[in-house]
Amino acid sequence: MRLTRHGEIGCEKPGIVCDAGVLRSLAGIVSDIDAAVLSPSGLDHLRRIDPRDLPPVDGNPRIGPCVRFGGKIIGVGMNYRDHARQAGVAEPTRPVFFSKPLSSVCGPNDPIVRPSGSTELDWEVEMGIVIGVNARGIDPEEASGIIAGYCIVNDLTERGWIKQSGQLFDGKAADTFSPIGPWLVTGDEIQDPANLSLRLWLNGELRQDGNTADMIFSPAEIISRLSRITTLQPGDIITTGTPAGVGMRSVPPVYLKPGDSVRASIDGLGHQSQSVVVSSSCEELHAPKGVEGCPVSG
Repeated sequence: MRLTRHGEIGCEKPGIVCDAGVLRSLAGIVSDIDAAVLSPSGLDHLRRIDPRDLPPVDGNPRIGPCVRFGGKIIGVGMNYRDHARQAGVAEPTRPVFFSKPLSSVCGPNDPIVRPSGSTELDWEVEMGIVIGVNARGIDPEEASGIIAGYCIVNDLTERGWIKQSGQLFDGKAADTFSPIGPWLVTGDEIQDPANLSLRLWLNGELRQDGNTADMIFSPAEIISRLSRITTLQPGDIITTGTPAGVGMRSVPPVYLKPGDSVRASIDGLGHQSQSVVVSSSCEELHAPKGVEGCPVSG
């Protein structure tokens, strides 16, 4: 299944994308793509529904983050062999984890807001793992049983702020630095998550072209190690690292500037596209809306 959310920011509604690419509404079937839906029983319930019986969504609505967030986002640094080679560093002997706040999340096609003072804004296409059940202290061979699905994440990073502070969080946490989606693709749809092509284009030029087979630590290893540090919960997303080709490693370095366009894709997970804007031009777009501001239908 390809699950998604559509509508204005803060007012997203659940949907499912059919084989023909038609977006159909899950309103009235589930309240959102949340912890209840991500559980094995929740996904089994949706699998028993014929999407062709659901009403199509009219028009061309905004696509929101594919999961309703209430948990955490954990990233893995330097997890591709080609990325480590390009950076000229030794492969890590254990995963390097960092966190991103929920306020960094935006829709897959929402603008990227370059914050005031940002001068080295970089891109990172990554496969995201969406957790479906509570899990702690699990072994690698159990990892697949807690995965609800996979999605695309662009792990945007302000390199200059990391250089200044030495803290990954400083460069990862700004609003819109985690475009997620367009879909949550359930695990049964992905034959081999360890063999998916990842690509990213900047202004139409291919900048990243990798494969998840190049990961240093597999999704199962990452999940197992993380679950021994913290309880993984439904809706948590783990971003699994990025291949070579980030802007910082270009010669000379290339960073995102207002007016740039970014397109990222992963086999089977769809694609996302963003434009880069300055903060003052996008304050209203990403402001959360109250429930009273949500449209009644859609």
